[in-house]
Amino acid sequence: MTIRRLLEWPLGLSLAAFACSALIGTSAAFSVNTVQGVLIDKECSSRAETRVVSEPSPHLEGGMLWAYTHTRQCLLMPSCQRSGYGVFTYDTSKFLSFDAAGNQKALALIETSKKQDDMRVEVTGEIQGDKIKVNTLKLLP
Repeated sequence: MTIRRLLEWPLGLSLAAFACSALIGTSAAFSVNTVQGVLIDKECSSRAETRVVSEPSPHLEGGMLWAYTHTRQCLLMPSCQRSGYGVFTYDTSKFLSFDAAGNQKALALIETSKKQDDMRVEVTGEIQGDKIKVNTLKLLP
C-alpha cells in the first residue's frame, strides 16, 4: 500500500502518524550516547551521592569530589569487582551501571592503568534507565 493510498483511507492518517512516532520513539530509546564522569564500583556509588549531614554542623558530603578521589585499590577489591562498575556522570551527578561487557572493559582498564586515583572516563553506549550498555570506555587524561 502506498503512502498516498494509506492517507486516503479513513484511519490512514492516524495510522501513518502512529507509525512515524513509533519509529522516532524506538530510535531515541536506543541511541548511542557519550557521557563523561568518574569510574566507580556499584558498591561505593552510594557514597558518591550528595547528601546533607546535620551533625555536628550542617554540611554536604559525597558528590563528585568523593567520586573523583575514589582509588584504584578500592576498584580492584574483590567485593567491589563483584558489585560491578559504572560511571558517576558529570552532567547529572548520577550513577549509570555498566552491562556485563562494560564491567569486563572496566576491569581491564583498571588493571592496565598506572593511575592510583582520578579515574575519569568517557563512555559511549546506549543508556536505558540507570544502566548503560557500553560500546567504548576510555580513561581521560
